[in-house]
Amino acid sequence: QVQLVESGGGLVQAGSSLRLSCVASGRTFSSYRMGWFRQAPGKEREFVGSINRSGGSTNYDDSVKGRFTISRDNAKNTVYLQMNSLKPEDTAVYYCAALRDGIYSVSPVRYDYWGQGTQVTVSS
Repeated sequence: QVQLVESGGGLVQAGSSLRLSCVASGRTFSSYRMGWFRQAPGKEREFVGSINRSGGSTNYDDSVKGRFTISRDNAKNTVYLQMNSLKPEDTAVYYCAALRDGIYSVSPVRYDYWGQGTQVTVSS
């Protein structure tokens, strides 16, 4: 089992920025596609974005495109989610997830390992 630990969430005002981090255990981090998902109260878990194994390709949901940026540092077993121009509708628990086979997917069920999540709350 791979452990993923998110950090960096908090309470911020609309228009502010946050950077989330996700640190993975083990020696195989560079073989995983890493994804970010979020879940608001009463809503299903939704795809935010993902990054391929090398970090050379990213994908984003339209709702965050142009505002959020995913990056990774394989030497540190860490993936990041830089969140700019935050909106109240970004309020959710944010999860990182690892996909072992590396194939792009927006479906939570395809991801093999999950963190416990970190709360992001954006006030007006």
